[in-house]
Amino acid sequence: MFGKNPKRPAVNSDGTSLDVQDIFPTIQGEGPNTGQPAIFIRLGGCNLACRFCDTEFETFRPQDIADMVSKVKALALSATAKKIRHLVVITGGEPFRQNIEPLCRVLLAEGFRIQIETNGTLYRPLPKQVEIICSPKNTGNGYSMIRDDLLSHVSAFKFIVSAHDTKYDHIAEIGQGKLGIPVYIQPMDEYSEDKNRENLELVKKLALENGYNISLQTHKLLGVA
Repeated sequence: MFGKNPKRPAVNSDGTSLDVQDIFPTIQGEGPNTGQPAIFIRLGGCNLACRFCDTEFETFRPQDIADMVSKVKALALSATAKKIRHLVVITGGEPFRQNIEPLCRVLLAEGFRIQIETNGTLYRPLPKQVEIICSPKNTGNGYSMIRDDLLSHVSAFKFIVSAHDTKYDHIAEIGQGKLGIPVYIQPMDEYSEDKNRENLELVKKLALENGYNISLQTHKLLGVA
């Protein structure tokens, strides 16, 4: 959306229907589950508008979670009807805008692992088995401390890094240190070969100096969505 999307607030519902952009099989390309076959549930709408966000999430439509789960179960199977995808990634937009707890409970009951990708500004209680990856965003006034109700449930942080934007040329302490939460750093894709090379060099430098893990948008290298 490259920052041109409307900023949509959190919505209250019973969670039996969600605004869905897409549901598709792929390879998780980022963070601690990189390389794993996965099914992505991309939900519609976001409460932020980031200039570097290249994801479409504004052509969503409502779907009953029963239909969503049926599609996930079908996409989990190989051509020979063997279950080969066990990881479901719920992303957006911002998934915590919507009541995703009922969906998570059904998917867990069906034997799936669940990873949530969030910007860290919203939170709703979820089953403890759900893995939460927080990718904080600097909206212009610096990074904010992550809210306490979310922080204790975060499995890993994933920071975007740019050598050309002072908002993203460093890794801020926003609560990860006191809980020892792993940090992954990922070069921003600025659609410029030179800029991206410089972003990668900064990522390497920060990782070597601070012991961070590197995340490299593997799905783009593989040419998958």
